[in-house]
Amino acid sequence: MMVVGLTRIIGLVLFLISLTLDPLAVAGIGEATDDGRVRGRVDAPVTLIEYSDFTCGYCLKFFRDTWPKLQAKYVETGKLRFVYRDYPRADRGVGVDAAVAARCAGAQGHYWAMHDRLFGEGRRLDSEAFRSYARTIGLDQVVFAQCFDERRYLESIFQDRQEANRWGFHGTPGFILMHTVGGATEKEPAVAIPGAFPFDDFAEEIERLLRSAPRS
Repeated sequence: MMVVGLTRIIGLVLFLISLTLDPLAVAGIGEATDDGRVRGRVDAPVTLIEYSDFTCGYCLKFFRDTWPKLQAKYVETGKLRFVYRDYPRADRGVGVDAAVAARCAGAQGHYWAMHDRLFGEGRRLDSEAFRSYARTIGLDQVVFAQCFDERRYLESIFQDRQEANRWGFHGTPGFILMHTVGGATEKEPAVAIPGAFPFDDFAEEIERLLRSAPRS
């Protein structure tokens, strides 16, 4: 179910979906717990959620071309909180395995170190590579291997994908922008960005949300 009434989609044309809001459809969406998959200040006025697959070429494009600019201009300056969520495009295979590897690294406090290697230069996405990355970033090898082999976090990974579907995404990457305090409302809907749009498109919407953000 698409989250109607609370979502504005950015594409070739920006428009507001104005159908009746179903409160149950949006319960809990946009809330980011401290599970190691959040970058930036917890009290940043605007939140950007990315739904992504480590095997996705356009997700890689976002990571290489757009993310560094967003990080420098908005995350490191305390204006934007960035949340990563999983959207494996298949029910099994290397995309799921990579998401599990990142979650297992996160269990040892090194989620972003693994995430960045999975999207990094010369990246490989297979079990041997995941174990090599784990060694490089200093993980406990036995603990990581047990976590990965047991496919822990699968339920949570697919819950992320279901959440993306509720926003209306059926591919990757998908992004949601909203105020951190209060989240999406009918008056100030979340902005849905269905794809690896250029930095300027993200910046335009972030600046608009910053102007209208609640004052502390």
